[in-house]
Amino acid sequence: MKINTFFAVPAVVLASQFVNAQSTTQKLNPIVESFVNETNNHSQLEDMAFELLDGIGPRLVGTPEMQKSNEWTANKLKSWGIDATLQQFGTWKGWQRGTTHVDMVYPRVKSLSATQLAWSPSTKKAVEAEVIVLPKVASKAQFDQWLPSAKGKIVLMAQYQKIGRSDEQIKEFATPELYEKLKAEKEQASKDFRDYVKNIGYDNNTLPEALEKAGAAGIAISNWTGIMGANRIFGAKTSKIPMIDIDVEDYGMLYRMAEKGSKPRIKVEAQSKILPDAKTFNTVGMIKGSEKPNEYVILSAHLDSWDGAQGATDNGTGVLTMLETMRILKKYYPNPKRTIVVGLWGSEEQGLNGSRGFVADNPEIIKGTQAVFNQDNGTGRVINIAGQGFVKSYDYIGKWLNAVPKNVRDHIKTDFPGMPGGGGSDHASFVAAGVPGFSLGSLNWGYFGYTWHTTKDTYDKIVFDEVKNNVILTATLAYMASEDPEFTSRERRTMPENDKGEVAKWPEVKEPRRDSKDYK
Repeated sequence: MKINTFFAVPAVVLASQFVNAQSTTQKLNPIVESFVNETNNHSQLEDMAFELLDGIGPRLVGTPEMQKSNEWTANKLKSWGIDATLQQFGTWKGWQRGTTHVDMVYPRVKSLSATQLAWSPSTKKAVEAEVIVLPKVASKAQFDQWLPSAKGKIVLMAQYQKIGRSDEQIKEFATPELYEKLKAEKEQASKDFRDYVKNIGYDNNTLPEALEKAGAAGIAISNWTGIMGANRIFGAKTSKIPMIDIDVEDYGMLYRMAEKGSKPRIKVEAQSKILPDAKTFNTVGMIKGSEKPNEYVILSAHLDSWDGAQGATDNGTGVLTMLETMRILKKYYPNPKRTIVVGLWGSEEQGLNGSRGFVADNPEIIKGTQAVFNQDNGTGRVINIAGQGFVKSYDYIGKWLNAVPKNVRDHIKTDFPGMPGGGGSDHASFVAAGVPGFSLGSLNWGYFGYTWHTTKDTYDKIVFDEVKNNVILTATLAYMASEDPEFTSRERRTMPENDKGEVAKWPEVKEPRRDSKDYK
C-alpha cells in the first residue's frame, strides 16, 4: 500500500497539535476505557486466529475454504448477537488445492520444495519429464522456431537468480565495493531478462499459453521475493498442464543442470480439483443504529487471500481486527447512534471485487455512510491515516483521534487532506464513490518483502499485541464516528498537477468483476 506524501509536512504538524492539546495524564471516555480493558484482558484474537487460519486455512476465491470462511465469520458474528448475512456479488471458477509433490529423479534423487499455483490443472497421474530452460534467442521468429522443442518437457520459465541471499544480508557482510558490484549485476540480470521476454514477443500471460500449446508437459517458475525462503504464489496461466513454483534454491539447481547439459528430470504430482463455478460472497454484519439507523459506519477488511500459505497478514489480521472490534462494540456499545456495519469482502485480490460489488449493490447504505475504516496491510500497529482527498477530513478524523488512548494515538502520523486511494485496497472502492473511506496503514513488519502473497504468510507471523492496538483504535474511531452529531463532509480537494502540467483525476467508480470469465 502506498502512502501519499502530498502536503504531508504541514499535516503532521497539525496532527501533533491535537495530540499535544491533551494533558499527559489522559482521562479516557468510560466507553473507550471499556474497549481497552476488554481488548487487553479478554481478547479472543488468538482463538479466532486458530479457527480461521489453522482450521480453515487460505481463502482463495472460488474454493470451498472461501465458502467456509464466509460461513464461519457470519456464524461468529451471530454468536455475539449481531445480525449477519452473506451477500452474493458474483461467481468464480471453482477449484480446490490438493497436495504438491515434486522430486528430481535424475541425475540424482532429491525432493524439491515446490507449490502448484492457484487454479493449476491437476496431473491426474504423476508427470515425469526432462527439465529445459528457455532458449537464448533474440526475436519472436527465432523463439517460435524453437517452441516445438518444448514438447514433452517441463520448461523453467522464470529468471535464474545467481545469488539467493537477501539484499540486506549482502549489504551487511560484503565490502562496499563488492556490494555495489553484486547490486549492479543483479539489476543488469533483471533488465536483461525483461528485455529477453519483450524481444521474444510474449508476456507472463501469453508465454505459458504458447508453451502449453506447443505440448510442454509442465511449466515451473520461481517467483522469489528477494528474501530467503519466501516465494509469491499467484494463479496458473495454463488450462491443461500443471504450473508450479519452485523455491529459489531448487530452481537454481535445476536451471544450472539444464543449462550445462545434465538433462535433469523431475517428477511432478500436483493434486487439485476443478469444481463447478462457486458463488462469491461478502460477509456483512450490522449493529442497528438507535437514532440514525440510515447512517452507517463501516468496518472493512477483505476475507479472501492467495493460497500459498494461510493468508495470515493478508488479510487475516485485518479480519481479526474487525471481528474483535464488532464483538467489543456489541458488548459495550450495543445501541450505537448510527448503524455499524462490518464488511468482510471477497475477491479483493482479483481487483477489489467484493467491496466494489457492495458499493454497486447497496446505494442507500453508500449514500448514508459516515465513514469507512479499512485495514489490510499486515500485523503491525497502525501508524498512518490519510485524509484520502476529502477537504474537511482533518476536522472529523482529528476530533475522533483525540478520544483514542495516547499510547495508541502517538504512533500515528496523518496526512490531510491527502490524495484519494486509487485501488490498493478496499477503502478505494468507497473513495471512488465519494465516500470518506480511510486506510488504517500498519507498520511494515516485513509485510511487502516477506509475507505479502508468499509461502510465509502464516499464523506465527502475527504479533497479537500489535493487533490489539488496532482493535482499540478501530473500536474508538467507530464509536466516535457513530456519536458525532455532524455528518461527514464529502467535499473533495482540488487535485494537483503533475510534472507535465496535467491535473490528476479523482478515481473513477469501477464495476466489480462478477465472474472469472476472461480473468488472467
